[in-house]
Amino acid sequence: MTTPPPTPYAYVSPIPVRKAHLGDALASEWTKIRSVRSTMWTVGIMVLLMLGLGLGVAAVAAASSAEMSEEPALGLGFFGMLPASICVMTLGVLSISSEYGTGMIRTTLTACPSRSRVLTAKAIVFFALVFLLVTVMAAVVGAAQVAMVDAAEPTGAQWLRATVGVGLFLALLGLLAMGVGAIMRHSAGAITVMIGVLLLPLVAALFMFSQALRSVQEALFMYAIPSQMIALYSDAAPFNDQGPAGWEPVLIMAGLTAAVLGGAFALLNSRDV
Repeated sequence: MTTPPPTPYAYVSPIPVRKAHLGDALASEWTKIRSVRSTMWTVGIMVLLMLGLGLGVAAVAAASSAEMSEEPALGLGFFGMLPASICVMTLGVLSISSEYGTGMIRTTLTACPSRSRVLTAKAIVFFALVFLLVTVMAAVVGAAQVAMVDAAEPTGAQWLRATVGVGLFLALLGLLAMGVGAIMRHSAGAITVMIGVLLLPLVAALFMFSQALRSVQEALFMYAIPSQMIALYSDAAPFNDQGPAGWEPVLIMAGLTAAVLGGAFALLNSRDV
């Protein structure tokens, strides 16, 4: 049996062909997140809020006659952290829901058919970007606040929570928003849900006047996201020694984020785009 002659016009690509891996997906997602204008706007506003509000509150505290000698000035970082969290949540939602809005998700999943790999790459790139930016900004603002305000000298553990802890908390909150965006596949709806998650528990607790709802009201006050941000700066629970304190808010947010991202992975693999 004779072998067929070679095809005279067969094309051989000069680019080596290899199997795609997670590193390729990471490079693709990094290109996406740094090349879209929404990232520059949200990150830029986040930095301005953390700097502007953090330094502004420190200036007001330094000029006032109120005594702060018993508490370190790092707790003032909460005033910049809370509005910055809205920017982080918005970026987390847009990092995936915008692809559904433009139809780019079809191109993404065609280039990388492994949907779990796509979402994993998005989560890693987003977490690394937000964690590094927030940690650096929290350290800069914290150093300025300590220098400006006459207050107690913060310990090493307090510095670690006010920088690395804040970075972890906001990065996990952004991943939670990404999970909600992947589940809902709609930018405006997912951002609205996340703002509700951030603010609604506190607002609802303010209007619970019934004695029968007192326990529910206390739970909402203790475990609302803004309350956990405050607790991150404190060694003791801020609500009569009850509720999360220290690193516990980070652990709570990590568990909630893991549950939502798990649902996002399951739905991404089970439904059409």
